[in-house]
Amino acid sequence: MNYFITHLALADLLVGVINVLTDIIWRMTVSWNAGNITCKIVKYLQVLVTYASTYVLVALSIDRYDAIRHPMKFSTSWRRAKSLILSAWILSIIFSIPILIFYEEKIVQNQLQCWIEFSAQWKWRLYMTLVAVSLFIMPAIVITVCYTVIIITIRSKTTITVSRKKKENRHHKSLSTTDSDSSKRVSSRGLIPRAKVKTVKITLVIVSVFILCWSPYIIFDLLQVYDHIPKTQTNIAIATFVQSLAPLNSAANPIIYCVFSTNLLKTIWGFPLFKWMCSKKATENTSQNNTRSSSLSEFITQNTNTQNNKKGGHGESCEQTVTML
Repeated sequence: MNYFITHLALADLLVGVINVLTDIIWRMTVSWNAGNITCKIVKYLQVLVTYASTYVLVALSIDRYDAIRHPMKFSTSWRRAKSLILSAWILSIIFSIPILIFYEEKIVQNQLQCWIEFSAQWKWRLYMTLVAVSLFIMPAIVITVCYTVIIITIRSKTTITVSRKKKENRHHKSLSTTDSDSSKRVSSRGLIPRAKVKTVKITLVIVSVFILCWSPYIIFDLLQVYDHIPKTQTNIAIATFVQSLAPLNSAANPIIYCVFSTNLLKTIWGFPLFKWMCSKKATENTSQNNTRSSSLSEFITQNTNTQNNKKGGHGESCEQTVTML
């Protein structure tokens, strides 16, 4: 699981550095000033890391499917993980190759831009359809099938185990507590380990965020290229907003890792900066507690002295009264 998360985090980091950062610089300069070769390379890398982020997620889903359906295949799990990740990166490299051909420097509105342009509308439709199928539709279908089977498998195994447990409890009602405990241990062998269920939950959240971020972008672009959405200023503004949701997927994944991964939180709090902050906070709390305890002890001491003084004063007045008598 950690091997897949590492590659997914790497792909998400590259999306932020290559896609988002270069687009920010490009918007600041307005025109493209890096040359035609750089145009092709940058666009190729942008598409490559986008595909990689998607296909590593597909590989992770296939791995979780295999781990739940065939939990006893420990010997081949590492080899399977490496082959899935290698396949994800190879497919990303292959599917990104057309970008090297289509993108080039062009004059657009009196500005030099790194641009893609087709002469006919059907070419745009074919291009966007192929991108939608390879980048979203096919991965979403594979992921959905994997998690449907995973959920059915977990539910069926849990139901079988619970029913077996009830039968054994009825059969062993007259036995001692030790025998009932042993029967519970035997009946729980059919359960899927809790760690695997947790990894399934993590991946399911990551997949849900992927679908939520990418589906508006793909659907809007397909509707636009098939002339179902007119080109108005409002729709252009909506298109800009929808296009910003796709990179948001890569920004959301690290947050999901932090929420679900206790080991990651322990590692983060183990950094020197966080250690210093924790030790400083602990020192402040200790000093506050010491101050409170010292003030409390002073208060108790003052009350004790006051009571003693009152007792002493009462004794002296009694002696004076006896003397006068």
